This record gives sequence, structure tokens and C-alpha cells, in this order.
Amino acid sequence: MTLVFITGARVNLNMMFAGLHDDSWSGFAIFVPAMALVAAIWWWASPFTIRHARAVQKIGEFLMWPFNALTERWDPNSQLAETDISPYFWPNGTMPNSAEFDVLVAEGFNGYSLRIGGLVETPRTFSYAELKAMPKQEQITTHFCIQGWSGVAKWSGVPMRHILELVRPTPEARYAVFYSLANGSDVGRYYDVHKISNMRHALTILAYEMNGAPVSVLHARHCGCAVKTNSGSRW
Repeated sequence: MTLVFITGARVNLNMMFAGLHDDSWSGFAIFVPAMALVAAIWWWASPFTIRHARAVQKIGEFLMWPFNALTERWDPNSQLAETDISPYFWPNGTMPNSAEFDVLVAEGFNGYSLRIGGLVETPRTFSYAELKAMPKQEQITTHFCIQGWSGVAKWSGVPMRHILELVRPTPEARYAVFYSLANGSDVGRYYDVHKISNMRHALTILAYEMNGAPVSVLHARHCGCAVKTNSGSRW
């Protein structure tokens, strides 16, 4: 929220809440009562959710599944045009604070490797050069951030379905877990989790180029990947 306000509150809130691209107060008119409602519900519901955190998680997952399943299949092959590419693409998060990352940056990531293990028939380690030698897919698609902003760019990289063909996940594998070189807000290693079915989507790629150039250090997080079952992953 701090980022939204210090980088142009009215313009940002208009795009997020009113679908407008101007500096009017339309977004505020929706944002203020919406946040007041959220605060009131949070205050009322917190005692229950704190006592029954796991039950709330399970109920939320059950209620959201039909909606998620529908949206994930909505127009899956759509791509945008060159004219849709965002003139500015927000960077997000903090940079890794490690000697390993500093060495990779200094060497232009030539020493980077992607390690894939867990529930796969053929654990593999791919060098950066090997990844770039694999089949290349290019697409102009939108990046949606959970913090409320989005941006369009031309992405190029390796289709994840190709990598899955090389490592062959076992029938028990349900999720792909991506581990970053950066720490999360709770100090532990930052990671993200995706269903194996999403990894096979036609537009899912391991991107190494953005708008015709290597993805910048500011916009990228180079990470390792492991495939695990639900019981082996933590959200």
C-alpha cells in the first residue's frame, strides 16, 4: 500500500479500483469504503480465524476451487500485441543478499544452474547455456502481481512442458516448488508453488528474455526447482 501511495495514489487507485487512467478521485471513492468494510470484517472475524486457522484455510480452498479452475482456463491461448507492451514495468521485492548471488551477477549468470529434483524420474541440473539451447518460445503476455499492479512485456524462454519431458515427474508429483536465492519476509528462503498441470500450460515458460533483451537483474529471480507432492510442500 505504501508503494501505491508514494508513486501516485490517485492514478494507481483509479487503475486498480475504477478502471481509469487519470488523476481524478474516482478510485478513492471506491477504495475508502471498501477498505473500511474490510477492516470491519477483519476485526469481527479475527478471533475465529486465529483459533481455527487450518479450518479456515481448508474452507477457503474448497470455496475458491471452482473460481480458480474457471479463470485458469479462461482464454488460455490469448496473446497481446507489441502496442500493448507497458512503457514501464514495475520491479518488485528485495534483492538477494548473498555472496552466491553477487558472483552470479558479476559473471553475467554464466555460472547459473537450474537444479531439478524431488519426485522426478530423472533429476537434472541444467546450465544457463543448456537452457538457452532448448526450444525457445516467445509471447506477449500480462504479468499480474498479487500486490495489485500488472504489466505487459514480451517474454522469451523455455516452455516448462519441455523441461517436464526431460525430468519426467512421477505420478505422485502434484506441485512444482521454485526456490529463490532471496529470503522472504519471514527470513526463510522465498519460494513459490504451482500445480504440475499449470506447468504444462501452453503459455508457461521459464523466461530468460524480456522485451528482446536478457531479463534484468532487477526484474528477475533466478531459482532452483523441485517437484513435490502436496504433503511435501508448505504454503
